[in-house]
Order: sequence, then C-alpha cells, then structure tokens
Amino acid sequence: MDNNLFYQRAIGLVKKGCDILGLDETTKSLITEPKRFLEVTIPVKMDDGSTRVFKGWRCLHTDAVGPGKGGLRFHPDSTGDEVKALATLMTFKCAITGLPYGGGKGGVRVNTKELSKTELERLSRAYIRAVYPVIGEDKDVPAPDVYTNPQIMAWMIDEFETIRQHAEPGVITGKPLSIGGSKGRGTATAQGNLYVTQAACRTLGIEIKGAKVCVHGFGNAGSIVARLYAEQGAIIVAICDSKTGIYDPKGIDIPLAEEIKAKTKSLDTYPRGQKITPDDVIGIPCDIFLPASLEGLINADNADKVKTRLISELANGPTTPEADAILSKKDVIILPDILGSAGGVTVSYFEWVQNRYGYYWSDEEVQEKLQKAMVDAFNNIKKFKEANKIAEWRTAAFGVAVQKVAQAMKDRGWC
Repeated sequence: MDNNLFYQRAIGLVKKGCDILGLDETTKSLITEPKRFLEVTIPVKMDDGSTRVFKGWRCLHTDAVGPGKGGLRFHPDSTGDEVKALATLMTFKCAITGLPYGGGKGGVRVNTKELSKTELERLSRAYIRAVYPVIGEDKDVPAPDVYTNPQIMAWMIDEFETIRQHAEPGVITGKPLSIGGSKGRGTATAQGNLYVTQAACRTLGIEIKGAKVCVHGFGNAGSIVARLYAEQGAIIVAICDSKTGIYDPKGIDIPLAEEIKAKTKSLDTYPRGQKITPDDVIGIPCDIFLPASLEGLINADNADKVKTRLISELANGPTTPEADAILSKKDVIILPDILGSAGGVTVSYFEWVQNRYGYYWSDEEVQEKLQKAMVDAFNNIKKFKEANKIAEWRTAAFGVAVQKVAQAMKDRGWC
C-alpha cells in the first residue's frame, strides 16, 4: 500500500471526526498535523566489518493530552509517511481508552531477517542514540511493533539509560519482566481485542462459542488472538502468514500451528486442512474476521469477497475507506483499529504507571483493568453512535476520540 495514501487516509478519518463535531479550522489543523517529525540516518557496523546506513524516523503527533506513545517498527517498507500515519492513529487509539497520551510512532527501514543478532543489537542501540533527544518518559515513549520485541526494547532502554546515567524505566514499554515489564503485556493487543469483540457480540447477539473465525496474519498478535478465541470455544477455520494460508472448516489446531510456525518460521508444513493463499482467507465465510497483518489488507479490489458479519481490526489501518463503503452496503459491522487493537497501548500505559511507582501488579489485576478499559471504550462509542445517529462504528470511534483531544487543546488555550 502506498504510504502517502495511507497517511492521507488517516488524516481523512480525523477530519471526518472534526466535521461531525463542527470544529473550527484552527482546531482541525492542530489535530491533523504532527507536532514533531524527526528523520535520522543510522550507520551500523556489520559483522563483516562493512558499514550499512539505515533510515529511521520518530514522530510525535501531539502532546495535548500527555507525552507521546507508540510503537517502533523495523520493516523493509517503512517510510516517513507511514510513521506519520501511524502516529496520527495512535493519538486517537490512546484517546479511545482514556489514556493520558498523545500519539507517537517510530520506524526503521530494514529487513531484520538479513541481520545477525549482534547486528540487530547494534542497530537498536544506534537508533536510540539518534532519537535520544526527543524521547523520555515525559516526552515520547516507544514500544514494540512490527518486527520488534521485548529483547530489542531491552537493548534500547539499556542504551538510553547509559546515555542518561540513571534509571528511567518508563521511557520504553514492552520490556522483559526482568527489567520492569508488565505482566500481560505480551498478549495485551490480542486480549484487548477479545474483550471488545465479546462486548460487541453481546450487543449483536453473536455467540463466540461455536463462531467461525478467520485470522489474517499469524505473527505475534495474530497467533495469540487465534489461540484466545479458540480457548473461548470459537472455531478457527482459516489462518495465514505472509505466504501460506490454511483452511479447515472443522477447526485449525492452533497450538500445533503455533509450534510449527515457531520451528519453521512458516505454516507451510501444517499437516491438516487445505492449503490456500493469504488472499483466499479474505473470502472464507465466517462469523468474525480478524485482520492481524498490515495496513490496506481489505480494499476496493477484494472487499466484495468478504463473507462475514463482524470484522474486528487487530492491525493498524487494515481496511481502506473504499472498502468501508463497500462493506457498509453489505451490512458488515467493523470494529475499527483504534478500538480493536487498543489493548496493547493500554497495558503499555499500565507498565508505564508501574515503572513510575515502582509497584507491580499481578496478572489478574492487569486483566481486570484491561477488560474494564476495553468494555468502557466500546460502550462509550456505542453511546456516541446512537446519540448522533451515526451508522459506522469507525466514524463514531473517531468522533469520540477527536472530541477528547480537541477538548484538551481547547483547555490548554491552543485554539
């Protein structure tokens, strides 16, 4: 997907929320333009003695509500426009669950599969040296995203604290438990999606137990969400990674698929069901479809193939506006990404709070707080949707989120 188009679509969603609320042009400008955008050039020594140069970014969309918050992705197709788009979406994802954050996002254009572990560590540390002036627990707080993980966060916080010469555990979330991570963080995005989808299903009269579910994407979030839904009695009829899809109307053995994926880095040797393409998964009939891969998955070219009652978005920007219009005519309900994937940043906030207090919660406490946050967010959107007679859940969600951010800007006297 063209990343400039992705950015323009993100801005378009925000402007639509502004129009619903009747906001003035000054507020609309402040709420759509990023406050700060940093592009960096990162030289890294390779194992063979050569030096490779990588391009990286960190964007702060706004700090009207609080410090920036958002992941850092290592991906070969990352661009500045993608980072701006994701930072914009993060602002409103944070607002949906009432977190005291603005949106932030980072990226490095790199194929991590081409790097050794030592090269990956050098790149991680070099990125922090490059963006060090603009991050901090009261400035902008990174976290894992696509192709980054707790180990990378551990290298990064070690580099940051080495530069600072004192501990600042709240500067990065998604860390290993041994250095201040939170229980429940590794599964938070998927768990939050389950909580909000359960709330929606209660409203829509859908039973998750026995429901047929398709999961597009079988990375960290996708594999975990498939397991969590299966544990609730759902029948996972289709999954896929970037190259291989599996279809089995009797239900896929998710623990077996996870084991094979971990060992072989692929689903290709999964022994049951029918092999299909990742694109084929989009057209499998199901009750709930979970997009857990990259942005632009469901678009004008394939939206008519979708055969589901409910889409609960786990990835960022998986459905284009053109696809939204097509699916709306088919009466498909879409729980948008800023709601469906907000569990990760919510537990990141819990980690940040625990770091600052030096007091850590049990897994039960984390789950209780996460469930309440996600269900409350869903109910707030439902109430706004009904009060304003809005048809689409995405539009209602952005209305709620934009209202919160705009109020913070107004109270600060910015507009």
